[in-house]
Amino acid sequence: MGIISNRVERSEIKPGDHIYTYRAIFAYSHHGIFVGGSKVVHFTPERQNDSNSRPESSLNSYNEISDLSSSCPTYPDCGFRQPNSGVVLTCLDCFLRNGSLYCFDYGVSPSVFIAKVRGGTCTTAPSDPPESVIHRAMYLLQNGFGNYDVFQNNCEDFTLYCKTGLLTVDRLGVGRSGQASSVIGAPLAALLSSPLKLLMPSPVGVATVTAGMYCMSRYATDIGVRTDVIKVAVEDLAVNLGWAGSDEEVAEENEASDMMDCQDVNHK
Repeated sequence: MGIISNRVERSEIKPGDHIYTYRAIFAYSHHGIFVGGSKVVHFTPERQNDSNSRPESSLNSYNEISDLSSSCPTYPDCGFRQPNSGVVLTCLDCFLRNGSLYCFDYGVSPSVFIAKVRGGTCTTAPSDPPESVIHRAMYLLQNGFGNYDVFQNNCEDFTLYCKTGLLTVDRLGVGRSGQASSVIGAPLAALLSSPLKLLMPSPVGVATVTAGMYCMSRYATDIGVRTDVIKVAVEDLAVNLGWAGSDEEVAEENEASDMMDCQDVNHK
């Protein structure tokens, strides 16, 4: 991949690759795992059945949901997802939506990471083997990836987990997403560099310092250098994130209800 662009041709991608494409004239990118056979597994907000539901953040205004609900003329299973899950299987054409194809870089050096000013294009963390990546993606297709959150659990977080198996321990901070880190890092860098305007009369000097702070804030939140990430097996993911609690409670309630029904029958 190049320093300036990660753009690739379709013939260059392989099963297990982390791919992405830009939406809304390069305003943000949408990420997924290429699993082969022109199919991509990616993470979107769940369908909202309630018309009064809270709208998604402006970063998610592209509305992947409505576009995926339309039938694909090429692949009958395009758009498959489990009920109440945001993980979806689509064909490559529907994923790209006429956009260009890009491939995410793994295991890059710190200098290369910092040189790529835009977040959400690379990480210093190494990728796991393709078979492990595809296993995680297909497992999550069947079991879900929790609730979609623009800053803590988005499409890039999903693909980064599939590729590395790394999970952020601190769920109160920013997630693994480089895009989210960039959105937070830019205003933070500008804020921190504001006092320097009193010491540096040159706008060039202030701009240089601000850019440096921005790049360092991105680097500090990269999963390859963070200390608050752990390796979690995909089968244990629901337990680690607390998704399994509600399901277990429902199962216990159903079991208790069945026992009461049996007792009523025996009494009769």
